[in-house]
Amino acid sequence: MPRHLVIGNGHIAIGFDDTAQIRDIYYPYVGELNHVGGHRCAIGVWVDGKFSWWRDPEWQFDLGYHEKSLVTNIRATHPGMELSITSEDAVHQRLNVYLKRMTITNLAPEGREVRVFFNNDLMISETEVGDTAVYDPERHVIYHYKRGTYFLFNGATEGTRLFQYSTGVKRFNHSEGTWRDAEDGELMENPIAQGSVDSVISFRLFLKPGETQLLNYWMAIGSTLDEVTDLDEYVKDSGVNMLLDRVIVYWQRWAEKSGTWFADLPSRVRDLFYMSLLMVRVHTDANGAIVAALDSDILQYNRDHYNYVWPRDGALAAITMSEAGYHGMVRPFFRFCADALTDEGYLRHKYNPDGTVGSSWHPYVVQKERRLPIQEDETGLTLIALWRDFVHHQEIDFPQSVYDTLIRPAAAFLARYIDNALELPKPSYDLWEERYGIFTFTSSAVYGGLIAAANFFRLYGNDYLSERYHKTAQMVKRGILSRLYDQERGIFVRGLVRENGRWVFDKTIDSSVFGLWAFDVLPADDERIVRTMEAVESTLTVKTEVGGIGRYEGDSYFRSGDDDAPINPWFISTLWVADWKIAKARTIGDLRAPRETLIWVANHALPSGLLPEQLHPVTGEPLSVSPLTWSHAALASTVLHYIDRYRSLVNASF
Repeated sequence: MPRHLVIGNGHIAIGFDDTAQIRDIYYPYVGELNHVGGHRCAIGVWVDGKFSWWRDPEWQFDLGYHEKSLVTNIRATHPGMELSITSEDAVHQRLNVYLKRMTITNLAPEGREVRVFFNNDLMISETEVGDTAVYDPERHVIYHYKRGTYFLFNGATEGTRLFQYSTGVKRFNHSEGTWRDAEDGELMENPIAQGSVDSVISFRLFLKPGETQLLNYWMAIGSTLDEVTDLDEYVKDSGVNMLLDRVIVYWQRWAEKSGTWFADLPSRVRDLFYMSLLMVRVHTDANGAIVAALDSDILQYNRDHYNYVWPRDGALAAITMSEAGYHGMVRPFFRFCADALTDEGYLRHKYNPDGTVGSSWHPYVVQKERRLPIQEDETGLTLIALWRDFVHHQEIDFPQSVYDTLIRPAAAFLARYIDNALELPKPSYDLWEERYGIFTFTSSAVYGGLIAAANFFRLYGNDYLSERYHKTAQMVKRGILSRLYDQERGIFVRGLVRENGRWVFDKTIDSSVFGLWAFDVLPADDERIVRTMEAVESTLTVKTEVGGIGRYEGDSYFRSGDDDAPINPWFISTLWVADWKIAKARTIGDLRAPRETLIWVANHALPSGLLPEQLHPVTGEPLSVSPLTWSHAALASTVLHYIDRYRSLVNASF
């Protein structure tokens, strides 16, 4: 199940399912640790002696956000109970506090008592062993803790505080959880539980016919009990209403910083652009980690997740955010990469949000042959992103601060890790992390990284190194044009793979060849690029009502079991083709096709505005994780490129 809503502040990230209930809480890093682990922090309602959880099918939901904001705007209705509830959820932009404002309306012709229940189902530090849930009678709150992590839960209705509480054991022996205690509308008020535990707190409202009342609920997170109790006092003193309204304004001001004019793009594309900026922001940790995704449901298919920093995804997202005007947001990412860089000068496969090395499936040895288990494109892309950030913002001091820790060692590695006979980078894993060889995308990223390094050396007065790396880049370009171009078909190949001791073409049509023009090996209108990208579009376009463009021929990742189903459309590959058309556009009319692509993306987003990794080619249902940071970064990038091209073509006509 994809995450339909995600909120956060750079220290906390919270994901919600399609019933607006919490499934993930990440702290103290965005993406690490998950203190819910995909279980459900359930919400329930009791009225007229009847109880219903929000997961019950009778509830109807309209999920979304306040405009240009990381504050949710949810409507839940239950016709049988004659209740309508709106919910606004946010993480305070500065403090580690989750805030919820519920507006509850009685649609019945008579007055009624309504009780709302919140089940706090945590597994602190990603394990259910050794948690404690306790009621504090002095503060009239529930808190959970284990070692140095505390969660405090509180709330209030108009004029009253929480009504009842209870704690208990869950998912152990025959104990299902304290949530069962709520289903009769009463809580037993057990004051403490230890081990695998949960808790429930409830609130009571008396509503006249047609009356609406507010219910506020909040959660403070910290490393000590004093810290969370201080946050609790702050929320009570300030009031949830005022705090939430300020959070809305903050994110709107943040999103509007891009100051974008949207040419002829429709409002739904504009809205998705802002949502995409916000989604990249919410997946970015304060220490610089840009996490690929926060959807823990992927654990059901592979006992791992996407809660990692791939320097590939992060660099491409950093390029987008820098283009959009968020230089200050991406600077920590480059420091993160500088700290992560090995002594040899390369970046590893992926990293945890705290900067430690992440899990990997790339071996050091295959059939007794040693390999360097990296995706070399990630090192090149980081230098490309850093140079483009400088070009956009002209802040000369920041690149200087990572000159010795990132620019020089990474450039030296790229220049050293070359097969001189081929004039191409030595083998590494491709950007899809699936195959080993010498790939067009990787070679293009290495070329772009070396050019970026040469530019930095020139900027800082080191003409010797600038000329040296520029010459190395030109050598790689020669290798690309001579070794990765299929003269017979007139297109660039995906790469070279080793067969029987020889390098041979991997002729698979792959959307990643977009890197040739995206990283300035050749212009977008070069006839070789045109033929290559036309082959990508014609071969990989999904010929169903869903449409879109797949990654590469024969892609089996999350492919449907139906043999007749084509490859799955991915948002990034679809947008790459649109980007190419934008780059080579010569008239406003040439922008019609990429404009339609942007509308297609907007039409296939989740109702809340979030973009998954890929779609089912027949049903259009989201597949793999959602939201995917890379999808949102690609959408925002294409919108920016479209606007720039539209403006330049209009100006050229005068």
